Amino acid sequence: MAAVRRLVIDVLKPHDPPLLMFTDQLAEIECVEGVTSSLIELDQEVQNVKLTFEGEELDFEAIEETIENLGGSVHSVDQVACGDSVVTDRRTLQDA
Repeated sequence: MAAVRRLVIDVLKPHDPPLLMFTDQLAEIECVEGVTSSLIELDQEVQNVKLTFEGEELDFEAIEETIENLGGSVHSVDQVACGDSVVTDRRTLQDA
């Protein structure tokens, strides 16, 4: 199976830990070279967050386990990039 190099997931997390600490903990996962978090929606009890991970060979199970240990849950996997390099999406005529 080809190595997973980028992973974009939708996560529901509690307010605690704060997003900065949550993201910092995810960046400490051995297979993760970098992670970006974006707050999508906020309500009184939870935050909906988009997480983008990059690495040479991402381990989804390790990422999901860390998210769950921090009180979050994975809602969906929204993008996966596999192979020797990451291909950047480009708009095409069909996207118009």
